[in-house]
Amino acid sequence: MILAGDIGGTKTNLALFDVGDESLHAPRARASYASAKYDSLESILAEFIREHRPDKIVDACLAIAGPVVRDEVRATNLAWTVERASLVRALGASRVSLINDLEATAYGIETLPTESLFALNEGEGKAGGHRALVAAGTGLGMAGIFWDGARYHPMPSEGGHAEFAPRGRTQLALLEYLRRKFGEHVSIERALSGKGLVNIYEFLRDEGHEEEPAWLAREIANVEDAAATISAAALACQSQLATRTLEIFVEIYGATAGNLTLLLKPAGGLYIGGGIAPKILDRLRNGTFMRAYSEMGRMSALANSFPVRVILDDKTALYGAARYAQLRN
Repeated sequence: MILAGDIGGTKTNLALFDVGDESLHAPRARASYASAKYDSLESILAEFIREHRPDKIVDACLAIAGPVVRDEVRATNLAWTVERASLVRALGASRVSLINDLEATAYGIETLPTESLFALNEGEGKAGGHRALVAAGTGLGMAGIFWDGARYHPMPSEGGHAEFAPRGRTQLALLEYLRRKFGEHVSIERALSGKGLVNIYEFLRDEGHEEEPAWLAREIANVEDAAATISAAALACQSQLATRTLEIFVEIYGATAGNLTLLLKPAGGLYIGGGIAPKILDRLRNGTFMRAYSEMGRMSALANSFPVRVILDDKTALYGAARYAQLRN
């Protein structure tokens, strides 16, 4: 069997697949764990194995949010260091691979049916060509996907930690606010992630741009996931502060996606992954995202020539990890 894992700052998803399963959308077993409640990945794996008692695991691929360096990952949004040697001992598998979570999502794109994708921009519809991926969730990830004429080769990056490039006076003021909070280097992730959404909300509140309703302040104080509460209030049009927060977030998302297309020229498509996009799809499709995406000066026509698709299946990285393991067999 193949053990696949998608390890993020919020959730760890694990699944068992038959080695010969080509679809990868019907695992033998699957479970999700709250990452922060465990002191290590090994403890989650031990619990999963106790619960599901798999046959011999031939291959394992674990996709982790963070840079993989010499078979080791210091998780970006978790107090974990994950080492391949330790996982080999814990699993007893013949082969264990560690890859970046966005690299796994890139592998997973090819497993997705049409209904798992929503087109924000059809582009010129070329079948082949390089692809690009940007995904906001607990953190922010980016990846290039190289097309060699026969197959795709994902290329991991830490593009989410590149510097935030603001547009307009409000975003410039946001940058200065974030510099006071985090120091001179402000990454895109500080504004474009779950935590980034909260940062934008606090900026608008603290700098007097919008008033915070007392009921929303109470709700945020009593939940673990403030970003989800803010998004829900915005989508329901219950708070002008929340609505404006989500609008700026979507503008930054669109501009970041546009910049990525100019870096990689993805004739094969730009893909929007991560856990946030499907939940705010109505706001992504209302024109705000594509306006910010398209405002690329002399390169606007080029940016608009590329297909832009939202990944709706939040298990894509899990399927991609399994596919990576399959390709090794």
